Amino acid sequence: MAFGQTAASETSRDETVTRVIYLVRHAEKETGDPGERDPVLTEKGRRRAEALARVLRDARIERVYSTDYQRTRQTAAPVAERLGLPVELYDPRDLEGFASTLRTGPASVLVVGHSNTTPELVTQLGGEPGSDIRESHEYDRLYVLVLRGDETTTLLQRYGECQSCEEAY
Repeated sequence: MAFGQTAASETSRDETVTRVIYLVRHAEKETGDPGERDPVLTEKGRRRAEALARVLRDARIERVYSTDYQRTRQTAAPVAERLGLPVELYDPRDLEGFASTLRTGPASVLVVGHSNTTPELVTQLGGEPGSDIRESHEYDRLYVLVLRGDETTTLLQRYGECQSCEEAY
């Protein structure tokens, strides 16, 4: 089976199925009002969300998950729209329970979260989160977790425009 391909949906709950879970932090958000708890994406963030949809267009994603914030839902929306899927909400306060759901769910999913929850969910799924996500400017980290049985392989990729690559990395 090629990377990104999934087994038939009726066998996706089988323990021997390889699951591929794509995890990202939301794209760039508006920061003009520091008191705003639920900002929308900036124009740059909307372009990054579209870039994510292009990157994942052949990933055979079966479900798209997001926290219940505008910036995460807007990041997930282009992927979901291209695939004709709803954006399903998950509770970032129960990452252990959500990880359990992902381990037995569909074979290929996208999860959009935050700079503090995404690495923690990677850990809950048995992956390697790497260094902390840089809150001020790191919006391009794409985790690809490949789960097969009790084994998890972590791949880290970047997508969309690089934010001052020479300074940031």
